[in-house]
Order: sequence, then structure tokens, then C-alpha cells
Amino acid sequence: MIEVLNARLCFIGGGNMAAALIAGLRRQSSPPAVHVVDLNPDILHDLAQQYGVSTASILDQQVSQADVIVLAVKPQQMQAVAASLQPHLSASQLVVSVAAGIRAADLSRWLDGHAAVVRAMPNTPALVGQGMTGMLALPAVSSAQRDLADQVLRTVGATLWLKDETLLDSLTAVSGSGPAYVFYVIEAMQQTAMELGLSQEQAQTLSLATVAGAAQLAAQSPETVTTLRQRVTSPGGTTHAAITAMEVAGLPQAIARGMHAAARRSRELGEEFGQDQD
Repeated sequence: MIEVLNARLCFIGGGNMAAALIAGLRRQSSPPAVHVVDLNPDILHDLAQQYGVSTASILDQQVSQADVIVLAVKPQQMQAVAASLQPHLSASQLVVSVAAGIRAADLSRWLDGHAAVVRAMPNTPALVGQGMTGMLALPAVSSAQRDLADQVLRTVGATLWLKDETLLDSLTAVSGSGPAYVFYVIEAMQQTAMELGLSQEQAQTLSLATVAGAAQLAAQSPETVTTLRQRVTSPGGTTHAAITAMEVAGLPQAIARGMHAAARRSRELGEEFGQDQD
């Protein structure tokens, strides 16, 4: 089996998610060889300076020599990029897409039937090594290739493999869009804290520390989040008053509606992006 430390990786697209993955790979004790292809010379310069990767503005020989090709371009660009990449591909190469909304079967079709395709759905906490990535492999992906894809994405956080690609729409509604929900809650907490008389700096410090601490407690505790919530919600107390007011305001239902909307939009984007361009 090819270990990620011994693999040759090529990134097509050098944006934020590619940079996060490259940073994660570079944190390994023996970093793998990484090559980046991007049209933007500033991006290539920054990645070369910061991480010591080789770069190119066009698809070159190093693309053909890579064990893993990570497609990190915008969804709207994927079909055109796939058409350009297809002549450089061999059957043994693994293609990993981190583009939102691009279904694995559509990408395989655009690559003229290339079967070794893994679709990955990371989220923005990957930028600080705390990501959560949903993963889906087409049937032709070998166990060694699956392990290799897992190793690459685990450099920026945890991974969760799914067998049904439609569940990636559900995952998108939870972890893909989820960081924005948390940021939204933090925004509301900060604003209300200032309305209650705290300074902006105090409101930010208290809100961020509280959310981070609660998340760590939930992650490390053997108890469910429901039990943890109940433990700090004493009848007649301040937390009970707050939770009751939030329930009356319909917060649980609002969260549910938002997540269903995100899952629905993810399905729609899959249909839109999967259509062949003229």
C-alpha cells in the first residue's frame, strides 16, 4: 500500500482548501511530494514560499506522475478542468474531488469513465486542522486508494465514510454548512452580551470561550449532549429560563428548517452542476 508520506500528490487549484490540505501534509514528520497547478501566479508564489511545493500554471508531466490528484477548483470550473485533465490520467491514479456539489459519477463521466474517484466534503475548520470531512468512494476505488484518500484528508481533521452519496447532502446540512450556524449563534450571543452592558471585547471573549469549551466538553464527555444540557438546566434557574424562552421562540424548529433547506439546496446543486455544459 502506498503511504501518504511516500505518495506523490498533485493539487489542481490552490485556493483555501488546497492550502489547508497542503499545510496538513507539510505538518507530517516526512512530508510527501506536492505539486500545485493554478492559473493565478500569486497563489503559486505564496504556496511555494510557504510550503516549498513545486508549481505550474498548466497541466504538466508531474500531473501524470502523481499517485493522487486532488481537484480543488470551483464547482463551475470542474467540467472544463476534467476535460483538460483526462488525457493526463492513467487508470492507477486516484482522483479526489473536494469541490462542493460535484457528484462522483458526474466527475467520472467527465473524466471519460475514470473509475478511481473519491468525493470529499470538508468544512472550513479544516483551515485550522479541526475539519470534518465526509467521504464517498466509487466502487472501483481499491482499499489501498481509499486508505490513501483517508490519510490525506485526516491531516486536517476527522473523516466519515458514507456508502450512499445522497447522504452527502445530509452531511452538508450538518457539518458542511454547520460552522456557519455556530458563527451565527456566536454573533447573536455577542450582540446580546453588549446589550446587557458588556464591552465588545468582553462579549467576544466570553462567547468564543463558552462555545469552544462547551464543544470540547461535549466531545470528551461519555454523556450525551442532552444529558449535559439537562445537568446545567436546573428547574427555576437562569438556564431554565433561557432554554424555555428559546423553545417558545421556536429555535429548535428554526434550526431544523435551516438544515432541511441546506440539504435540499445541496441536492439541487448536484443536479445543476452535474449537467453537461454545451
